Amino acid sequence: MEALAVRLSGFDPYVDGAIRIVAFYDTLMRRRVDLPALARASAGLAECVTGIRLHGTGRVTRVSLHGTEASGEPAPATSEVPVTLDDEEIGTVWLERPGPEGPLDEVLLDRLAIAVAAAVERFGPARTTMADPALVELAVSPDGDEATRARALRLLGFAPGPLVAVAVRSALPLDRVAALLCPAGLVKAAPLAEVGVVLAAALAPDPESVPLPDSVRVGIGAAGSPERSWRQARTALRFAGTRQPVVRHAGLGALALLAEVPAQTLRDNPDVAAVGRIAAAAADLDTLDVYCATGSLRRAAEVLHLHHSSVARRLDQLAGVLGFDLTGPGGVTRARLALTAWRLSGG
Repeated sequence: MEALAVRLSGFDPYVDGAIRIVAFYDTLMRRRVDLPALARASAGLAECVTGIRLHGTGRVTRVSLHGTEASGEPAPATSEVPVTLDDEEIGTVWLERPGPEGPLDEVLLDRLAIAVAAAVERFGPARTTMADPALVELAVSPDGDEATRARALRLLGFAPGPLVAVAVRSALPLDRVAALLCPAGLVKAAPLAEVGVVLAAALAPDPESVPLPDSVRVGIGAAGSPERSWRQARTALRFAGTRQPVVRHAGLGALALLAEVPAQTLRDNPDVAAVGRIAAAAADLDTLDVYCATGSLRRAAEVLHLHHSSVARRLDQLAGVLGFDLTGPGGVTRARLALTAWRLSGG
């Protein structure tokens, strides 16, 4: 193979340069150099500022072409490549050239990214988010014994103490959701069946205010034993929806009891069945949802961008289907319970 590479390099200067870069990084990896040494060597090879960022720790290394720490504000990256480990993006490497991108910059950064991943894995432990699903399942399973659970948590990297479990449904990769909910500290995630599990010692101070994509639904259990927190998180996830994508089990109060009622029993309730008929028209369901959330006709009109008289007419029609006055005493509470029960029943 080396003989073929040498022959090819004689025909193409680009190939010759690429082969030299590959050999350069192969030598660095054989010498098991650390991240600062990789950054210094790369900056010297590229003859420009070279940067390495690790997402898990937030650590950033920027080195000038002279091998010293780069000073001043970072310049825009002329080229950038993600660093991946076990199919998870754990960082980024980039070059800050004063001029245009060099012809071999992509090759250099590709090899640097590989070398950084190898160094992180060697000198880590690697702070990857995605974990072995089998270990996570052992940690949150109610059927396991405490010794097995403790061993699983230890292998996941958690110290003894309370943990928060989060149940997630999302089209976004689970590690990205975990990073948004827990930007600091150890966090591990894995898919279990159709639900994602996130385990952390602590979440962001106000996870309900974390900007999440529209596809994400989150249920959060209370800090404590993982299996109990996970059970609460799954219950909270059932209450999450478009208007409240993040739900804490602690905030549900007595509403959590509805999750214990069999789905068929919920569907057989007349109020829940009436909500099911209303749901056939998306606009009517949206009106009921907003009115229940706001508790005010005028506030609902503002959210729906309708005149309050139009909302009043809709509510009169919905009251006819439900069989009770929405604006009367207890009307909003009864409708809110029926709407919640309808969703929990699979509506």
